[in-house]
Amino acid sequence: MVRLLIKVKVGLRPIVSNINLPTALKTAILPGDTFESLFIATQVGEIFYVGNGMIKTFLDIRSRIIKLGASRGGYDERGLLGLAFHPGFHYNGLFYIHYSVAGTQGPGALQEPFPPNPCDPKTLNLKWENRENQYDHIDTVEEWILQSNDQPQKRRTLLNLRRPFFNHNGVNSLNFSPETGNLTLTTGDGGSGYDPFNLSQNDMEIAGKIIEIDVDKGIFINNPPVVTRFDELPLPIQETLSVIAKGVRNAPGITFQRFYNQYIKYVGNVGQDLVESIFSFVHYKPIPVTLLTQTAQEGFINFGWRGWEGAIPTSVIKDCSANPTLDEKTIVYYNEAVKTSVQRLQPLTSYFHKDPRPNKFEGSALTGVQVYSGNEIPSLTGSVVFTDFARNEESPPPKRGILAYTHVTTDCKLNDFSVIETDYNFGSESAYYVSLGANLNQTRLYLGVYGSMNVTDFNQGTIFEIVP
Repeated sequence: MVRLLIKVKVGLRPIVSNINLPTALKTAILPGDTFESLFIATQVGEIFYVGNGMIKTFLDIRSRIIKLGASRGGYDERGLLGLAFHPGFHYNGLFYIHYSVAGTQGPGALQEPFPPNPCDPKTLNLKWENRENQYDHIDTVEEWILQSNDQPQKRRTLLNLRRPFFNHNGVNSLNFSPETGNLTLTTGDGGSGYDPFNLSQNDMEIAGKIIEIDVDKGIFINNPPVVTRFDELPLPIQETLSVIAKGVRNAPGITFQRFYNQYIKYVGNVGQDLVESIFSFVHYKPIPVTLLTQTAQEGFINFGWRGWEGAIPTSVIKDCSANPTLDEKTIVYYNEAVKTSVQRLQPLTSYFHKDPRPNKFEGSALTGVQVYSGNEIPSLTGSVVFTDFARNEESPPPKRGILAYTHVTTDCKLNDFSVIETDYNFGSESAYYVSLGANLNQTRLYLGVYGSMNVTDFNQGTIFEIVP
């Protein structure tokens, strides 16, 4: 039976205000507690938690975070990007963070912005040369432990990743899989737009992948090397890693929905110029990195980037000289689009940056994807809820983010989506929807809203619970 997608209206209940830009919203049961606390990771490096009506600081690593927003007017995509709690956190106190490391600023992999030109083969076959010097920053994934005195302490570094550009590092990038018990890491393609070095399709590149990390193997290596490729990793680290998917442009996390004895996985993929997409899959073949480094492997889930933007071949858009109201669209990577056309996974749903249909919206960037399994909002039960940063409309401030939803259909075809309206009055303030989270059983949804596009505009964030 096909469920109709109707416009749904919800409320927003403020929980915490006046915080910095929230990048991950998670719940966990602290050791010694019997109730879930809401944890809020902020881009600048603070992690707060809310429990029993109290707001406390869980971890402050601002001194470990790269200086944000210094060269781009305050906008930045680096910082504290991921937070995940071990399934046994209540007993072992283990949790994991992903962030951009202080003091690692480099010049970037290219001296100028990257404009791909389908008529110039040189722009379509760029290589990332001199990686040890030509890069933007280093990201790290670390394991921490909450000690008996309630003081968190770093235990070990799992990965050190050199990134070519400042953006597309993934956000809400760490999540534990209830299916495998492994930590999943969603990495972006490295940034700059159009994936200039095609890192996302190169099996050996860590960028543009979804990775599983077996943290229970307990590998301890002092000062792991800073790498960009799987074959640069020491063998003990390789043995903890498997690759789930490639062809990722920039993912706002992964979420899981139990369906009888298996799990449906949902991953958002931020688009380039035309569409935002959400992909779903059940069966996949995790490929151990130890095999990947030895010989070519097949069986990856492939989202299609950089040849495909959602269900559309990646295009360069130029102003139409004959008619200023029209655009010219040219397929950028024609050969790559053909090569990956059969291999790639079709998206579950996509929405356009410009959509002329009534009762739709013009989005700008996907920022969160989350399953809702609760019953308090019956119209959304079993659906996949997602957020967009802000409406892509040529209108003056204040800007407004977007809530919407879709769901899996039995025919597994591209599905439509529908708007979720909110009754909250933001007044004259902008409201960018920057993150989406849920509690442990996915019966409650949390929305992170920021009043600015800039991480340097401090204390403009509010966390809401989405309520009937």
